[in-house]
Amino acid sequence: MRKFYINIISRNVIMPVLFILIIFIPGCAQTKDNKTVSKIKEGSKIPAFSLRDQDGRMFDIGTVLGRKNLVIYFYPLDDSYGCTREACYFRDQYEVFSQQDAVIIGISSQSVESHKKFAEKHRLTFTLLSDENSSVRRLFGVPSAYFGIMPGRVTYIVDKTGTVVYVFRSQAQATKHVDEALRVLRNLK
Repeated sequence: MRKFYINIISRNVIMPVLFILIIFIPGCAQTKDNKTVSKIKEGSKIPAFSLRDQDGRMFDIGTVLGRKNLVIYFYPLDDSYGCTREACYFRDQYEVFSQQDAVIIGISSQSVESHKKFAEKHRLTFTLLSDENSSVRRLFGVPSAYFGIMPGRVTYIVDKTGTVVYVFRSQAQATKHVDEALRVLRNLK
């Protein structure tokens, strides 16, 4: 009987609260000190960093910086609903990004193994980087979302000079990150 009441409380109280946080407060991206400003913003140069990719190889941003346009997107979690939709939409638009001479790089705090499974499961054709200690997330100043409960979702568009030309933040509109990136890249030419 006690399990029954816990299930009811869980469904009737916790789930609606989570729903409200996720759906109706998407603009509440913030850092632990309640700042919403990113360290890396339009006009900033991309800092140097290296992380392991989904194949376990070290990826140095310097290998593409200055040669290609970059779409660097930070996402919360492999295989979650929104992150899967975003990654698959990037995958589906991969050729269009290639035509814009752009490289897509996804970054989250999951392990190399998690990224490998995620990439294989969804046939992702771009680089996923494992930022397990969130050092690059902090370097960029990517804010947390939903009162610090979840890592934020932010996309940076970087031109061939290594300068950030656009930053898009939206936790709830995962696929809009792809549309915004393409819109900005088309205007770079």
